[in-house]
Amino acid sequence: MSFRRRLARFNHVFANRIVGRVIPLFPGFGAVYHRGRKSGREYRTPVKVFRRGDSYVMSLPYGSDSDWVKNVLAADGCDLMTRGRRVHLVKPAIYVDAEQADIPAFIRMALKRVNATEFIVLEPAPAIS
Repeated sequence: MSFRRRLARFNHVFANRIVGRVIPLFPGFGAVYHRGRKSGREYRTPVKVFRRGDSYVMSLPYGSDSDWVKNVLAADGCDLMTRGRRVHLVKPAIYVDAEQADIPAFIRMALKRVNATEFIVLEPAPAIS
């Protein structure tokens, strides 16, 4: 099992359950709310999130084959809780950026350590009038 998969399992079993409820309150972090592709159950996944213009960018330290990413792609969106606000996001797109140009410098070093070069970008859903 690769280092990234072991880290993902540890975070899923331990760390996310301990800090998962408070992490969305901190700058640079959030929680993605998504539905299972098969179960239909709602899940909450802590993420590192950054703004790029009006869009939201999330790092994928465990890769784009993570279940939560597959769920967001299949549903064509998700909800993001960040800084006490819940935002509905749509039009997910995966991209690779080895330079991590969209990532603030203070987080870039940690992401490079785990070779996180994949990201997902989403746009806020248009307001319904």
